[in-house]
Amino acid sequence: MQQLYSQPLEPISGDLRGFHIGHSLVGRDMPAMLMQLADGAYAYESQLGWGTSLRAHWDRDEPINGFDTENAHPRYRDAHDALDSGEYDALILTEMVEIRDAIAYFASWDFLRRWTAEARAANPAIRIYLYETWHETNDPEGWLDRIDADLNRYWLDSILRPALAETGGTEPIYVIPGGQVMAAFLRAAEARGGLKDVSGVGDLMLDSIHFNDIGAYLIALTHFAVLFGRSPVGLPSALLRADGTPAQEPLAETAELMQAVVWQVVTSTPLTGVVGTDTAPLTFATERYHNEPA
Repeated sequence: MQQLYSQPLEPISGDLRGFHIGHSLVGRDMPAMLMQLADGAYAYESQLGWGTSLRAHWDRDEPINGFDTENAHPRYRDAHDALDSGEYDALILTEMVEIRDAIAYFASWDFLRRWTAEARAANPAIRIYLYETWHETNDPEGWLDRIDADLNRYWLDSILRPALAETGGTEPIYVIPGGQVMAAFLRAAEARGGLKDVSGVGDLMLDSIHFNDIGAYLIALTHFAVLFGRSPVGLPSALLRADGTPAQEPLAETAELMQAVVWQVVTSTPLTGVVGTDTAPLTFATERYHNEPA
């Protein structure tokens, strides 16, 4: 794994077209914010659902909860048609939560492998990304404790590594560390005694799991930093939602801290493919190369 990710990607200086497969932790607003952060250099389409697994997205005959609602916008495109076109520079996938259930019942690693193979068959140069999300804020194990543990034990050891092993382990699938960024930002805010508009995880959420505008901004910054390989420091914070209405803007101090934390996390996580001054390697909890549900 360390060798596979030892060479960072070249930063993107031109235009990038991405395709998002996922659910409400992608949503409509976050990619729209990402497009604005990229100042017109990012274009995208998506296929979404409500709590949808990678397996459900794969099977055209399997009903997807919320499909009609979540895809009732001009940027919807059938996922298979999109990837088979070969028109995309990046494929960004995420798995349903609860992640434990996805691994146990929906063969997450295998469908990550399938989507990757289909995308590369049409465009061998496409970059593949696994977007790490999070769980309910009221999780009995503790929200931050699970963020700390789940990246290795679920996202990497139970999904990413088996998928890489089945594809020969010669082409990386990169990681967008959404959960890690959220946890790091909240710890940084706490270290300052809290911020005026963010004193805890609830200030990033609409409910126990879905981000609000400020949370969407943080995750859009994370996507920008990983996909473009460029620092988000100095990017604007006054953005629009996908429907064109103004999103709630974080205060200046909050936006500045978000941008700094995003870049620190992204550049200290080699699996993002982004080079930076902080290059502490990730460690892996096990040496599993097959699916072992928790």
